[in-house]
Amino acid sequence: MQRDRIGIDTGGTFTDFVWLDGGDLRLAKRLSTPNDPARAVLEGVADQQISEATSVVHGSTVATNALLERRGARTALITTSGFADVLAIGRQNRPDLYALVPRRPVPLVPRPWRFEVRERVSARGEILLPLEEADLAPILAALEAGGVKSVAVCLLFSFLRPEHEEAIRAWLQERTSLHLSLSSEILPEYREFERTATTVINAYVAPLMARYLQRLREGLAPRPLAVMQSNGGILNAATAGNQAARTVLSGPAGGVVGAHHVARQAGFDQIISFDMGGTSTDVALCPGRLPLTAAGEIGGLPLRLPTMDIHTVGAGGGSLVYLDVGGALHVGPESAGAAPGPLCYGDRVIGDWRFEITSQPDGYRPSLGVRNANLFGSTTDANLVLGRLDAERFLGGEMRLFSGRAQAGMAALARTLDRPSAEAAAADVIRVANATMERAVRRISVERGHDPRAFTLVAFGGAGPLHACELAAALQIPRVLIPAVPGVLSALGMLVAAPARDYSQTVMMTVPAQVPGDGAPVWAPALATMLEDNFRRLEERAVTEMAAEGFVPADLTFRRTADMRYRGQSHELPVALSPDDPVSPPALFHAAHEGRYGYRQPAAAVEIVNVRVQAVAPATVPELPSQAAVETAAEPWGEKTVWFGERPVPTALYERSRLRAGHYLDGPAVVFQYDTTTVIPPGWQALVDRFGNLLLTH
Repeated sequence: MQRDRIGIDTGGTFTDFVWLDGGDLRLAKRLSTPNDPARAVLEGVADQQISEATSVVHGSTVATNALLERRGARTALITTSGFADVLAIGRQNRPDLYALVPRRPVPLVPRPWRFEVRERVSARGEILLPLEEADLAPILAALEAGGVKSVAVCLLFSFLRPEHEEAIRAWLQERTSLHLSLSSEILPEYREFERTATTVINAYVAPLMARYLQRLREGLAPRPLAVMQSNGGILNAATAGNQAARTVLSGPAGGVVGAHHVARQAGFDQIISFDMGGTSTDVALCPGRLPLTAAGEIGGLPLRLPTMDIHTVGAGGGSLVYLDVGGALHVGPESAGAAPGPLCYGDRVIGDWRFEITSQPDGYRPSLGVRNANLFGSTTDANLVLGRLDAERFLGGEMRLFSGRAQAGMAALARTLDRPSAEAAAADVIRVANATMERAVRRISVERGHDPRAFTLVAFGGAGPLHACELAAALQIPRVLIPAVPGVLSALGMLVAAPARDYSQTVMMTVPAQVPGDGAPVWAPALATMLEDNFRRLEERAVTEMAAEGFVPADLTFRRTADMRYRGQSHELPVALSPDDPVSPPALFHAAHEGRYGYRQPAAAVEIVNVRVQAVAPATVPELPSQAAVETAAEPWGEKTVWFGERPVPTALYERSRLRAGHYLDGPAVVFQYDTTTVIPPGWQALVDRFGNLLLTH
């Protein structure tokens, strides 16, 4: 029997809840509790009286925050003799080319906790030197003396022969209760730095995630708990606790899945998802499919696990406004979050705010760690001063905003910048925030050869619909889609996500260079058989593991991908493969390479580096409510002055709950609803489709 499900997304400012109740989509928001994220989840479920027969799908920021704030478990690394410094050496990449003194991210495992064992496996998978278990006793003593809680085991070429890693785990499990992460299970692929870094990330965050999920499971019982993965699928809580690195983009992935689902339902396949929350903005380009990548990064560290291809910038509703040493205006990346929150949150702010401007060694920067912090406010405060938010209608009137505090903050900024009014300073804040988000969208579109004018911008998050039209105008995006529940779309994405598991293996197969003649790629039957055998082994493993979780093997579907490159290249392209496709893998790679880089080398040898399988179980997707169109103008319930382009403009006000399919309206307008506010500037028009989405065009 299919259970009802509730999606819960924990963000930096709010925790969102979405569930179906008798066919009606219901939602709720409450302030997050950063010091104890589980509290907001459990209190929200209790307040909404969610049935015990409901299963919970959760998007968590626990792993993400542990990495970004460097507060994970005390972790050690066990590796092959001579390779303890792989984490410190890293790659020769220079992300900041103009830094005079570039600084590498500090390794998660300091040198005293990186241990070596005598063993060696060759690049062909031959055991050259057996594991010396005598090396493990002094390592265990050092682990216990140092208070280490988690251990990453990453031996050279263990993706070919995992026996030594498994022997280390067995030896340690007999003698200790430390959490153990094996690279042969987390990432059985070549490239020692990336494999080691990913395994260490998992070891670093897994104990925290396991404790957090255990508390949730106990508090939510008997409701089953699943966790959103970075790849857009869901995973049972027990596995998520053990493989926590797969959840580091949990919430943003839910947003992309939700945006893709809503947009396809509305008839749009080519979309750019724009998720602006309280702390950050996440953007992703979906060219008719969900954008997956196996080459992610978080906190400057490589994370080589399948994730949504999302670009994140520090621009959100809570982004703090300050000046640098040169007097230039900045918005973010620091955020007020849920505590202390924007100035207009009033009594939720810790301490009394002062608006005097105090010089600090690094400029007029905000300070969140002390009372009476000196700052000008946040993006939310600027929107409130401009009239784009309403103090009495925030969260449907459940949470009152204090406009006087926001006005005082923007007035202080205006005096500092010699601007004529608080509204002019607030307009500057919005322009700076929009410029940051515009660069993010260009990064995933223009810089990758995609024309934004061919896409629809799907705007969501608590603050996304406030900025969507101005952002689309700057990028010449012709259409903006505001979902029916934009403020909680990430939680909705968790309801439509399917259970999924990812598997990969390095194979290093070489397809010989093409022989001049008919131009057909060399694809021998022996190579095809070898590739098929590798895919089959991964699929058999998927069937075994997912059957143990209760999924019916016959219901599983498999998505195959191969990482391929021309011989001599140091990077690969993922190529989707199907056993029924008559086109050979090399030919598919040539086409993919030309599509990405503008050329192909049909006579060059091709290497198949890794094979990947994603196993997906069926899921019942909730049917979103739809309406018959009425095709008439919407009636505003009021009017007020809103600032556009540094001038006050009389603006019509609408209530989203009163809009029906077929209603249309002209800007300037502001549409209020419980979970967000939509701003429609002058020159824009809006139409409500049959699913309740707002379609905005310029």
